[in-house]
Amino acid sequence: MTPTALTALSPLDGRYAAKVDHLRAHFSEFALIRNRVRVEVEWLKTLAAAPEIVECQSLSATSIGELNQIIANFSLDDAAAIKAIELRTNHDVKAVEYWLKDRCANDPDVMRITEFIHFGCTSEDINNVAHALMLKDGMASSLLPGLDQIISHLRQMAHQLADLPMLARTHGQPATPTTLGKEMANIAARLIRARSQLATISLTAKFNGAVGNYNAHLSAYPELDWESFNRRFIESLGLEFNAYTIQIEPHDAMATLFDAVARVNTILIDADRDIWQYVSLGYFKQKLKEGEIGSSTMPHKVNPIDFENSEGNLGLANAILRHLAEKLPISRLQRDLTDSTVLRNMGVAFGYTVLAFSAMRQGLEKLEANPQRLAEDLSEAWEVLAEPVQTVMRRFGIENPYEQLKKITRGKGIEQTTLRDFIRTLDLPDSDRQRLLDLTPASYIGKAADLARKI
Repeated sequence: MTPTALTALSPLDGRYAAKVDHLRAHFSEFALIRNRVRVEVEWLKTLAAAPEIVECQSLSATSIGELNQIIANFSLDDAAAIKAIELRTNHDVKAVEYWLKDRCANDPDVMRITEFIHFGCTSEDINNVAHALMLKDGMASSLLPGLDQIISHLRQMAHQLADLPMLARTHGQPATPTTLGKEMANIAARLIRARSQLATISLTAKFNGAVGNYNAHLSAYPELDWESFNRRFIESLGLEFNAYTIQIEPHDAMATLFDAVARVNTILIDADRDIWQYVSLGYFKQKLKEGEIGSSTMPHKVNPIDFENSEGNLGLANAILRHLAEKLPISRLQRDLTDSTVLRNMGVAFGYTVLAFSAMRQGLEKLEANPQRLAEDLSEAWEVLAEPVQTVMRRFGIENPYEQLKKITRGKGIEQTTLRDFIRTLDLPDSDRQRLLDLTPASYIGKAADLARKI
């Protein structure tokens, strides 16, 4: 069957391909191969620039420029050529080394030091740095900007709806009122905190040879401080050097990152479900889109499908992210290849995450507050004022205030007149009694509006 969007096994490469297309530059096999080439080239340039490595002669400015162009102009044809070599070698990283030697065949400067390509390296030295660069670039260019857009939209909603009273619900039952803006601010605050933690995660990389001890390096240049030399190389790529490893980088930093992304996604799942419920309650209406159909049989339907799509895709993303986080730090003895195969699914996890972000942004843009419906709910929930009444009674030493209010409100609600009649019987200072009499469910919002505007 010819591969097309309709025959794709994954919806990320089919139905949703256009929405995640920008991730291909960071998480595809092409991106992995390109980053392997980048690491090999940068390592060769670093060795050539080191005067203590006498046999690796320095490169001319022209040759350095040519090497830089190999990275900058790396193409699908280049990746295909490397894959063709891999068919012969049955080794993906060795294929990169052979391709680079072929690619530089016409550069005498490089050809003089061609055996310093991949010098002292095991495949994992190249792979772990490539994976870290993929994650670093993908986070900076796609995931964090997508999250920032959601936070920005929620903050805007928090400010716009800061003063709009809303009946809160705990255990699904009427509870102390808030404002619709404050509820959006709550979500934004959680995401801001999680985003901050996510952005501070430092991706680590190793570059210390077959089992992490610089054995090969020291066999060739025993006087050189390879740990310091290789640390500087890794840090020049914007990564944190991991000095203590087996053959593979233990992936603890990756696991931390994947856990942190999954935590962001969990916050968004919670938000998707709450907003879905607010739409169901009528607190939000959804803007109509010309030609759109909500149900094949019920013409009136306007479904909150964006939040449902977001929730579903966040669940898929988290299933993969959590497997990566749990599996990657584990390797039998000094090396096994289980990490290699699962790491090829980083793009799948990020694809479903970005797809969910897009759906949520789309859903948020459709929302319109419904003040009339919010007011109706509040007007039927005078029982929520049992809280402030019994709290003021406590202040002034009236006995059993909680029990008195429980008796007239629990499980049955209360009418406005009944509550006000009760307040008039209380032995309270006139100003405090009047303040309680003036209180309504819609005005009993505490600092909700101020908090919403501060986010």
